Amino acid sequence: MHITPLITIAALSIAVTTDAATAQQADKYPAYIGSDTCSECHEKEADAWQGSHHQLAWTRPDGDHLLGAFDGETISSAGLQARFLSLPTGPAIETAGPDGKMTTFPVAGVVGIEPLQQYLLETEPGRQQSFDLVWDRDRKLWYHLYPDQDLRPDDGLHWTGPYKNWNARCAECHATGFEKNYETRTRTYASTQSEIGVGCEACHGPGAAHRDWALANGRYDATQWPRLSETGLTMDFNAGAEAQIQQCAGCHSRREAFAAGSPLPGTPFHDSYRLSTLRPGQYHPDGQILDEVYVYGSFLQSRMYAKGVACTDCHNPHTAGRVAEGNAVCTQCHSPAGNDRFPSLRRAQYDDPTHHFHEAGSEGAQCKTCHMIERVYMGIDGRRDHSFRVPRPDLSSETGAPNACTDCHSDKSAEWAAEAVTRWYPDSTRRGPHFSQVIAPARRNPARQVEGLIGIVEHEELPGIVRASALDLLAQASSPEIAARMVPALSDPDPLVRAAAVSVQRGAEQTDILARIVGLLSDPAKTVRIAAAREFLSLRIARMPDSYTKALNGAMTEWQRALLANADFPEAQIVMAGIGLTTRNMSAALGAFGEAVDMDPQLVQAWTMMVRIHAALGDREAALDTVNRAVAANPGDVSLGLMRADLGG
Repeated sequence: MHITPLITIAALSIAVTTDAATAQQADKYPAYIGSDTCSECHEKEADAWQGSHHQLAWTRPDGDHLLGAFDGETISSAGLQARFLSLPTGPAIETAGPDGKMTTFPVAGVVGIEPLQQYLLETEPGRQQSFDLVWDRDRKLWYHLYPDQDLRPDDGLHWTGPYKNWNARCAECHATGFEKNYETRTRTYASTQSEIGVGCEACHGPGAAHRDWALANGRYDATQWPRLSETGLTMDFNAGAEAQIQQCAGCHSRREAFAAGSPLPGTPFHDSYRLSTLRPGQYHPDGQILDEVYVYGSFLQSRMYAKGVACTDCHNPHTAGRVAEGNAVCTQCHSPAGNDRFPSLRRAQYDDPTHHFHEAGSEGAQCKTCHMIERVYMGIDGRRDHSFRVPRPDLSSETGAPNACTDCHSDKSAEWAAEAVTRWYPDSTRRGPHFSQVIAPARRNPARQVEGLIGIVEHEELPGIVRASALDLLAQASSPEIAARMVPALSDPDPLVRAAAVSVQRGAEQTDILARIVGLLSDPAKTVRIAAAREFLSLRIARMPDSYTKALNGAMTEWQRALLANADFPEAQIVMAGIGLTTRNMSAALGAFGEAVDMDPQLVQAWTMMVRIHAALGDREAALDTVNRAVAANPGDVSLGLMRADLGG
């Protein structure tokens, strides 16, 4: 018989319960008290934090924070027209709303400070959207974030659409103690936070118990808070580099959240998020940044991470700036003096033309130029790659990945750069085989790179995110033989590898899949438990021991809660629809696909599946109505037109 978890697909229609709020009530975590209270004792840290990018990540639209020119100017760009107004009630923007009509929206919030500032508009009570025309602080002008787009108001990528929704996509990392509070039945938000902006408690955790501990006022009882640090906080920054990195990574990463709000600080990353691996469109084949991936996935690839370097070795967490200027950040360690914390580091002169072969003080002499390529996002915001890689121009022609040399010398070829590097470093050990030589062709045809991909997975000294990425590609070509060879990866120390290894087992016989992944339903990391639960959905098993059934129901519940937490994401609705198809609950599948296209009418795949389901159920009228609505939303799509013709429409 097919295993049916206690929490079924039918329950996916219930309202979302925020994990963070539930956990705080159940475990009696202390209350948030606000950064102003923290600053009464931590004056030095508070002074450093004032004016930082963390503090100003989200602010009120008042005179102290508003930089844009709200002087009545009308801007028209990429099909978007807006007039920026200063009204007696405050700043406002007149523009086309969700219904396409020109409407005046008060500015509800301000995002960031430099190099650009973005503005939030409330399109209905509680729903805040990020507006696409933003303010360039240096040039003092408005510009469009997506100048190549000309979108209708019913497009999912329009500023009023789901992908620009502040509550769902952004607020968690711009606030302290954020709770999304999305109501699925009414599709409304009642979001709350303890503080807008990234305050003290966003990183250290709610501070009420710590305050009582510090004041020794008799109200602090350590036995009342068994999960807190010695000083009464949920996050213990004395727990080592890895704990610190995972805390920062919660926001500084490209990932999928498991909860509908800010995880309690101190929660392990892999219990809160599913990290994106080195996927096409996000990373180049060698792991260099392509799309905006927010640091963590890059840093995991670096030798610095492997050696125990922490975020605060280079960054001041309170000012959100670097600990030194220019190359001095790097020469803390990379110098003849070295750093006793990292005994394996070669002590040598790096900040010198004998190493970088560029004129001292020039752009080419900066460590970051060669080892941290920069890519520009949001039009003008330069972000650095944190994989700290040695430039490999010799691989560019083979893999299509860029290199730091021709980033600057754009008039030269990769071959020219490779010759120069060989001349400068004739005895280098850094020009051997590279995983990108397998990943690049495997992205086109993984079945032809199976042995190479397996070699990457089995090379335990490679970063876990690289090995997990190879497993993602292997899953597309899996077979009983491949699945058997990848069994050791299911018990790898890295949760990224374990989670990715689960999907490779799809190529095995069902009884083998069960035997191999059932133990992962109780894995220490939630991301692995959920990965295992996903695979169990399609298994048909007559009977399991009660302990396994209990673990399965627990993991299925975690997966369901993660989906419900993201019920306002079209992507999550597509997954829910897939669950409906797998469990043959066509009503649930149609409902989820319908929810997805209501949010994003350009999801042609979802429209197509709805038409096919109606046709399979013998309801030609519903199928024709659905395809007509799909064509109206996507008038240029050939596949939908052919589908309508097949139905006689």
